[in-house]
Amino acid sequence: MSDDDFEGEAPDEFHNPVEVRRPVVAIVGRPNVGKSTLFNRLVGERRALVHNEPGVTRDRNYGKAEAYGKPFDLIDTGGFDPDSEDLLLIAMREQAKLAVASADIILHVVDGRAGLMPADSVVHAELRGSEQPIFVVANKLDTERLAPMGLEFHALGVDRIYPISAEHGVGLGDLMEALSDAMPDAPPVEEEGARRIRIAIVGRPNAGKSTLVNRLLGEPRLVTSDIPGTTRDSIDTQLDRTFELEDGTEVTQRYTLVDTAGIRRRGQIHWAVEKFGVIKAVQSIERSHVVVLVVDALDSLTDQDAKIANIALDAGRALIIALNKWDAVEKDGKTADQVSKSIRDKRASLAFAPIVTLSALTGQRTSRLLDIIDMVEANWQRRIPTAELNRWFEQTLRERPPPLYRNRAVKLYYATQVQGRPPTFVFQSNMPSDAFPVSYSRMLENRLRDTFAFEGTPIRFIIRQRKSQYAGD
Repeated sequence: MSDDDFEGEAPDEFHNPVEVRRPVVAIVGRPNVGKSTLFNRLVGERRALVHNEPGVTRDRNYGKAEAYGKPFDLIDTGGFDPDSEDLLLIAMREQAKLAVASADIILHVVDGRAGLMPADSVVHAELRGSEQPIFVVANKLDTERLAPMGLEFHALGVDRIYPISAEHGVGLGDLMEALSDAMPDAPPVEEEGARRIRIAIVGRPNAGKSTLVNRLLGEPRLVTSDIPGTTRDSIDTQLDRTFELEDGTEVTQRYTLVDTAGIRRRGQIHWAVEKFGVIKAVQSIERSHVVVLVVDALDSLTDQDAKIANIALDAGRALIIALNKWDAVEKDGKTADQVSKSIRDKRASLAFAPIVTLSALTGQRTSRLLDIIDMVEANWQRRIPTAELNRWFEQTLRERPPPLYRNRAVKLYYATQVQGRPPTFVFQSNMPSDAFPVSYSRMLENRLRDTFAFEGTPIRFIIRQRKSQYAGD
């Protein structure tokens, strides 16, 4: 590998677009027709619980899949029995309705061997009220001899039936081709010159997310309440801010604020509608540029807050921790610094995120938040010139060379930044990534942050082992 291998544009493996929304495909049907088996087959792993007893899948499961190179989000639902008065089946029906409401394409799965059941007809009649494409998938037909058994489902009023066996993977080719053809075109990526920053406002229920969005907008555009769970979907609102530069030039910064449903611990999620809101919140994080984690300052940063922050970290998004309701905290002149230090000491992985104390209710310090958002978003996109990066790299190696690995010297030859959003760096070495302990990687990250001011953005390191013609290299 030459020193120029990573010059210019980043290889495809490093690209991480955030503007494109994946289509959503929902699997629905009455109980025990094989929906979870189909889900597992399409996502390529056994993530949904499968059992012969009807009603095993009691809530929705989510995964990522592809149809002929087109990625999509897949939703597995509980059994859909439209006539049942059983409370469990009623709850599953509501979850299925919510999944359908969020879907771009619907797979109506029926049991091909059992034949057309009255419940299938009622389900399909209700599905036909939606505008999305609907594919009738006759499952459990694992041989060509059995495939004609699916023909009776034409009585549902559809032109084509897709006979498959989810368990054995039979017949999926035609279904996936139809899925690929039916998927909506991805929305266009905004031009870089537009510089609209997409901000996901996330946190636990009742942390004050909607109140904060209203405060930033300057008007009560979103419904707020003391009742947790008032916001049940992700809501986009636009905000433009015009300010003057030092030379007198006026600049308009454009934002999209995304208010999301509160994310509880899994064991505390009871309502189907809330579960739908949670997955929308996670999707909003994945599509954002900056994540503002709104924390109830009276509780400080809880374990659940940290889990939400780690979703943003794993997604590679810029992160700000907003300690809301600061007006209700008993404090003195040192309280803010003490609370911030405590959070960083307990959550070392989040130490890069700026912490701002504010009150969405009174407006205290909320005006600072947009300035901080601008700062972390700029850091998130930043690219360091190769020459400047390697001057830092060489000085760091002189002062802190890598430790030995299995009694062999570890060498780092070269560093380059392969992308921003988030900043991602490749180091070429004579050893694999396992040769570098976590403590050394953390040291590199801390020094990089100190030198180049990467506040608010995660940093990713990739170690590339360079093959040498010398055995002792």
